[in-house]
Formats: sequence, C-alpha cells, structure tokens
Amino acid sequence: MPILSLTEAELRRRHSLKWRTYDPDILPLWVAEMDTAVHPAVREALLAAVDAGDTGYPSGRGYAEAFAALAHSRWGLDLDVAAQVRQTGDVMNGILAVLLATTQPGDAVVINPPIYPPFRQVVAGYGRRIVEVPLTQAGRLDLAGLATALADRPAAYLLCSPHNPNGTVHTAAELQAVATACVEAGTRLIVDEIHACLVDPGVRFTPVLAVAGGEHAVTVTSAGKAWNLAAFKAGLIIGGSATPDVLAALPPLALQAMGWMGAIVHTAAMTHAQDWVDQLDAEVAANKALLATLLGQSVPAARYSPAEGTYLAWVDCSDLGLADPATSFREQGRVAFSPGVNFGAEHSAWVRINLAASPELITEAVRRMAGVVNA
Repeated sequence: MPILSLTEAELRRRHSLKWRTYDPDILPLWVAEMDTAVHPAVREALLAAVDAGDTGYPSGRGYAEAFAALAHSRWGLDLDVAAQVRQTGDVMNGILAVLLATTQPGDAVVINPPIYPPFRQVVAGYGRRIVEVPLTQAGRLDLAGLATALADRPAAYLLCSPHNPNGTVHTAAELQAVATACVEAGTRLIVDEIHACLVDPGVRFTPVLAVAGGEHAVTVTSAGKAWNLAAFKAGLIIGGSATPDVLAALPPLALQAMGWMGAIVHTAAMTHAQDWVDQLDAEVAANKALLATLLGQSVPAARYSPAEGTYLAWVDCSDLGLADPATSFREQGRVAFSPGVNFGAEHSAWVRINLAASPELITEAVRRMAGVVNA
C-alpha cells in the first residue's frame, strides 16, 4: 500500500499545525509535515514505552548509535559516537547551540537565500549579522560568490543540505569546495542535514563530514523530517574529527534538551524503517513528476523543475499575473502553499508546495491553482 495514500477526510482529524492553521475548506500543502501514518515499528516502540511507564528522563546514547549505524549503511560514513555525536533537542536548537559555541554577537554568518526561514531567525535573532550569498539562477551554490564572502573571514557559514526550499542536492565536489574554502578562511561550516534521507531513488547524498575539509565542519540532523516525527523532539549534533573544541564548548543545557520519547521513536525509525523511507522517496519522486505534468497541462506559465532532494517543490509563479500568488491561491483557490517571500524578499512571486501528500490531493491542489489563474 502506498505510504502517501491517506485521504483528506482522514487527515482532517489531525490537530497539528498543517491541518489547523487555515479554515477547513482550505487544502493545506504548506508546512513540512507529511501525510503519512506512523510506521508500525515506531508505534510499537512508543506504545511499549507508555505501557511500561517509561516516561522519565533520557538515558544512554541509543539515538546517537542508531544514527551512526544509519550513516554507515547509507553513506559509508563512520563515526566515533562518543567523540563526535551529541544528542540535543531538535535541529534548529542544535544549530543555535553550535552558533553560540563558535561565534560572538556581531559576527558575520553566511546563508544562501532562498532559505528556510528559521536560518534568518537563529542568526539575526541572537545578535549575529547575516551575509547573503544567494543561490545561482540554476538553484545551486554560487561558489564564486561564496569565495568573495569568505574573503572577509565571516565567523560561520550556515548551509542547508539538501537545500530547503528548492530541493537541490549538493554534489560532493561542491561540498568539498565549500568545506576547503571555509577551512582556509577560518570560517566554521555548520550544516543542516535534516533532509539527508529524503533524496530521489538513485541520487547520492554526500554528508559534508565525508569530504576533504569536512573534518572541521559540524552537522545537525534528526529523524524528525524523514519519518514525520516533529512531535517528538530529538536532534543530533555531529562534529567532524577536528572539532572536539566545538563540542566541548556547546552550551550545557543544549545537551539536556532531548526528550526521552523523542529518543525512543527516532531510534526506532532509524533502526527499523529505512525501507519505509526508501519507498517514501520513490513516491515523492513520482509526485514531483505528477506536479510537473499537471502544471504543464493546467498552469503552464508556472515554472517548476523537479529537484533531487526533499519533498518540497519550489515553483516560480512570476508569469501568472498575480500580485501575491500565495495569497491568491489561498484566498481565491482555497489551497495553502508556503509564500516564497518567507524564504527571501526577492521571491515574493514563488510558492513552496509540500508534495508529501497523496497524488489525489496534489491533483486537487493544481485544479484549484488553475481555477485562480483562469478565472
């Protein structure tokens, strides 16, 4: 049975952000929650803990060890769990912890717009200075632009890999160029790899720690995105082999922020549900092709090129004649996408569409888009 097969009626029973933010007649394909059921192994682990009253404080390194096993099996990356991996509350709080350990107020931090909105919040909100190096028109890292920015020796570079919102999967060569340049500039490379398992079948994801120069980088990740477990807070900070000083400087409370239920269910997912995420990736790839076909048929002026990573579609609506596409689609078409302006001021004519939904819901979403454009 397809993973992405839940009906709208089933999903409307949920009380999470995706399904309760907008009116009940609005179809939500915005925030990065997936329309999936809980994997049986995850459900079993959760219920077993509840039945046993195992609801206390977190213990041990089981989550870190589960990730290390996954990293070895999927990417050939070998980690020393005790030396390199720290458990934390979630990805963005983990990134904050690394920034606090490696930068000072007023320091420059590089980001690549269009970018996941919390990247701006975690930098500017804690007194650091944002330096923007936008992606190229092709949606890839601008290595020349990064070289110029790194010449000023910023304190840190916050990279998203794979990239959110456009789904670009950075190549090993790109990552090595970035990591090497950061070492030469004395810039700490911090990488959000929460979407690492969410790549199309046959596409190779490269962890930054696996490339030359990556021994000086720090990554932050979680099982929360790939297995739809955002309700259960747990994250991991993984330092390259040359970062013991960074891990030692992490704020102590950041290492006490993981919830025990989060550790239990994330560990179960990584241990028992890798085949599940592989099937999910295949279904998402099919949804990307479906969206491209439907837009070509019904909203041909919308420009969309399926990317290799994430379950998110980054769609250019500049030629649709809409002053604010996201608002028009929501208010007139009753379908909610993430506004492009949230990812970068220059992308107000773009929308981000969540494709972790059934083909039927994606088809209905495009039908509603077409109704707005052709009205």
